[in-house]
Amino acid sequence: MQEDLGKTEAQLVAARRDNLAALRSRGNDPFARTRYAVDATTAELAARYAFLVPGQDAAAEGWNLAGRLLSKRRMGKTIFADLADRTGRIQLYVRKDETGEDGFADWNDLDRGDLIGVRGYVFRSKMGEITLHVISFEVLGKALMPLPDKWHGLVDVEKRYRQRYVDMIVNPDVRDTMIARSRLIAEMRRFIDGYGFYEVETPTLLHVAGGAAARPFETHCNALDQIMQLRIATELNLKRLIVGGLERVYEIGRIFRNEGIDTTHNPEFTMLELYAAYWDVRDMLEFNEALIANLVSVVTGGGSELTYGDAGISFARPFARIAYLEGMSRFSDGKFTRERLLDSNGAAGILRELGLPESPTHGHALDKIFERVVEPHLIAPTFVTDYPVIISPLAKRKAGDSDIVDRYELFCARMEISNAFTELNDPDDQRARFEAQVAERAKGDEEIPEPDWDFVRALEYGMPPTAGIGIGVDRLIMLLTGHQSVRDVLVFPLQRQHG
Repeated sequence: MQEDLGKTEAQLVAARRDNLAALRSRGNDPFARTRYAVDATTAELAARYAFLVPGQDAAAEGWNLAGRLLSKRRMGKTIFADLADRTGRIQLYVRKDETGEDGFADWNDLDRGDLIGVRGYVFRSKMGEITLHVISFEVLGKALMPLPDKWHGLVDVEKRYRQRYVDMIVNPDVRDTMIARSRLIAEMRRFIDGYGFYEVETPTLLHVAGGAAARPFETHCNALDQIMQLRIATELNLKRLIVGGLERVYEIGRIFRNEGIDTTHNPEFTMLELYAAYWDVRDMLEFNEALIANLVSVVTGGGSELTYGDAGISFARPFARIAYLEGMSRFSDGKFTRERLLDSNGAAGILRELGLPESPTHGHALDKIFERVVEPHLIAPTFVTDYPVIISPLAKRKAGDSDIVDRYELFCARMEISNAFTELNDPDDQRARFEAQVAERAKGDEEIPEPDWDFVRALEYGMPPTAGIGIGVDRLIMLLTGHQSVRDVLVFPLQRQHG
């Protein structure tokens, strides 16, 4: 059933439209159907009839399947075909003496990619393949565009992402990844709900997008005649709900950051943010570790090890731990000391040593140094703890060390997976940090958000001791499904406009 490779796309489309006209001439309009009573999937039939031996049938039971026609092979008055649905594919067997002249003619006018519904019974062919003996069928939709060949036709990566709907038809593993993503997010919700959390939905359009260091997208609200920003985090609104007494809240939602695109970044992505009153960062670390270990167990069928790229990664608890400044020192052979790193001039000097461009702020410099020096070593799941206050404007200071906050980030496969800390609930301290951020923003760091002064007001009504966490869902799905690019786990990754 391979398309004639010598024809242009226009010629192939014309041939398919001719087949559509032929079907309609026999009273079989593919677009007239409104439903089909599907009562089984290909995977269910394969499992149910696994006991059949070659040549054996189960003619006493009839089934309705629906899906896409992927191949068709005519042998005289017999047709063998392959039907694919969301769970897999099954071979079809069609005989002219059972379908009649018009029915068999309809099969002749079917093209690869057409949608059909079939009724029949299952048997195992002499070659050992589970097959559906078709008794009747309906054409449920016509593919007027030719499908590319799985191995040779859709190899342009950008086109695959742009036409994801075609990619999913010819590459079932892409569809499987999206199904796995759905199942894993559902498992995350189940696990979190088991701890007594409430799922909420906070606004995407904000007057001030805060809660992270990132440049926001802006849009105009006609009703208010105001410039609005798309959220860069859900943090500040979720903590307002903690102030309001919900105590345990979370949101799995879309976040928008006007930044670059690479294998681990997409300007629109999914984030889980979760806040628990009366927890601290240590409680959150235990919860985070349990959540990740559970998801790995689900993916592996009860195991604790994943293969990612060429590495086997163990998620057996407890995960490794290393302090932020300790890691900087360890992986620089002691050259990058706490004193140098916490001094703005010292950090600028380290940037020069590493051949990195000058950064507008001290915090930005620390981020770049850590990215170069420490991240390449974080393959096994590792909690990096005790971050400097200068890069943690919303976290509570560590008791006995005013330069450090109660914060960690979980890294795995050289990617940041989650970020958590004991939340700052002192409104005066928060106001002072926002004021310091205003000064840093004035120096040219566009990633520092405008201060949300209403959030300070919320803190003045009293927020209990609270721990919070943000988990990059897309990166976590990458890790759990073995993909090396975030675009492979997004149904429609952002692309430059075509044409």
